[in-house]
Amino acid sequence: MLNVSSPKLFSLTPIIHFKPGRCTCPDCHIKLKVQKTLPDKKIATLTVGDLIAHETIYHCEKCGRVFHSQELRSLVPEKCNFGFDVIVFIGKSLFLRCHNYQEILSELKQKNITISISEIGFLAKKFVIYLALLHKLVQRKTRRYMNMNGGYILHLDGTCDGGSPHLISVLDGISEIVLDNIKLPSENSDDLILFLERIKKAYGVPLAVVSDMGKGIALAIKTVFKNVAAFICHYHFLKSLGKDLFGDENDIIRKRLQKHGIQGVLKKRARKLEDVIADTTNFVDGFVSEIESEKIPSNCPLNHVPEIAAYALIKWALDGKNQGNGFGFPFDQTYLSFYQRLTELNSRLHELNEIKLHGDWKENRIYGKICHDLLKVLNDPTLKKASVKVEEKVIVFNKLRKAMRITLPENKRGLNDNGDLSNIKTIEKEVKKFRDRLCKDKKYSENKDYQKMVEQINKYWKKLFADPIIVETKIGKIVIQPQRTNNILEQFFRKLMRIFRKRNGFNAMEKIIKTMLSDTPFVMNLENKDYMNILLGGKETLEERFAEIDAKKVREELEKSRNEESVISPKIKKIIRMPELPTSIVTFVKRRAS
Repeated sequence: MLNVSSPKLFSLTPIIHFKPGRCTCPDCHIKLKVQKTLPDKKIATLTVGDLIAHETIYHCEKCGRVFHSQELRSLVPEKCNFGFDVIVFIGKSLFLRCHNYQEILSELKQKNITISISEIGFLAKKFVIYLALLHKLVQRKTRRYMNMNGGYILHLDGTCDGGSPHLISVLDGISEIVLDNIKLPSENSDDLILFLERIKKAYGVPLAVVSDMGKGIALAIKTVFKNVAAFICHYHFLKSLGKDLFGDENDIIRKRLQKHGIQGVLKKRARKLEDVIADTTNFVDGFVSEIESEKIPSNCPLNHVPEIAAYALIKWALDGKNQGNGFGFPFDQTYLSFYQRLTELNSRLHELNEIKLHGDWKENRIYGKICHDLLKVLNDPTLKKASVKVEEKVIVFNKLRKAMRITLPENKRGLNDNGDLSNIKTIEKEVKKFRDRLCKDKKYSENKDYQKMVEQINKYWKKLFADPIIVETKIGKIVIQPQRTNNILEQFFRKLMRIFRKRNGFNAMEKIIKTMLSDTPFVMNLENKDYMNILLGGKETLEERFAEIDAKKVREELEKSRNEESVISPKIKKIIRMPELPTSIVTFVKRRAS
């Protein structure tokens, strides 16, 4: 019976009767009377699938108190058609298993649950709201837990894109629990001060604060946590330094490549070649095998070699945009890598063009066509100059990365890299050597970009190389170097964006952040076992805990989220930035009236 799916259990939608669990009023001690029977309501749970709920309501004639079925309320929220287990299933599928709406729809269909894509999106929001309300309920327990760990280290970071609001999150660097979130129009210090005051009230004063180098963030931290050690994250420091050092040149490379449209041209060329070699599967397999083994059998067929070689080289060049270790710019220079592969592609095609397999130059015609495609890109002096500059600056930037022993080019862990855990004083000495070399070498000391780099290192020196914090925990003393680990939030934001991009099928972070609930980052706590023990409060499942939340509060939070998500027409958004808009509107109306 355990292996029987719910669709096979019932040929027709079952009707289940619900009534209050008690027969007498707990206050008046008299027998309850039937007040009314509610109209049949279609609901859905994972255990049964779609069903009809038939609820009888009792009331006390003496005090007027009304009694609903607690059994039904423990299964399905008030004024909702889907059970708590369905809400939790959707939330976990989306945020933990990274399934998209269509996949969730198919899974629920197999469980005999009829639901639409829009309802899945709505219940996903409900899941986040339930989590946020539960999080507030257990704040005191969370604070006690962090105090047992010796306190907490406040990591603060935000993400935004284009005209999107800033999604700011705060987590404890020791327990890695997300503590709070907020959406703000900008990283304005006044708004951040109010947010940090809220953190302070809920969790007390942190042992230290770790952040990026934003002025608004720094001012807010200094105002709210006056005597608390403030650290600059090494990851964010390097990220900011790299952007300043060769961000302009990187933008030039990106824009020039886009102007020439070379990626689209090569993709089109590759598609044409795919049609040519579509019927040569066996030969393609042999070609790949020979490339890998570096052995060419004497009986290797020569027909289609130019097409397959050209196709493989184009795909190799296009893959240049995927190169990197997962850190993002400036650590990974994907546009430079793509341009470098284009130059290499051109060079190799010219070499291949000199090789005549059948003694006929016409067989190599494809090489010439691709070289012609590359002509404008490779003859672009602005693009070439910018790439040379970036190549030079990347060498210097990588030396600093090596000195700081974090985000190293050879590291394959991407954002999961928390840096070499060497003694901070050792790292400080290496960075000092790097800085001194820049100052002594005329090639760098007389260059404004490198001078700015030195200035930034000097400005944040104390916050970069402060002594580690020794924390007394329930398991003994631990030593923490906060600067080395603030990319916890960077990892977290990257994962969150990946979930939403997979769900929505687009890459625009601006739209994602605008439509995302500000409390969505709480979903990251679901993988923290210690936090989940606090959140469940002795209950076995999230469904049980969700059933304890007042459904009215959930509806109120949903209404707030709708107000936050009000969408302004792009055209209206454009004109509201005009300083003279009021005058223009009055003039427009007068003109229309005349």
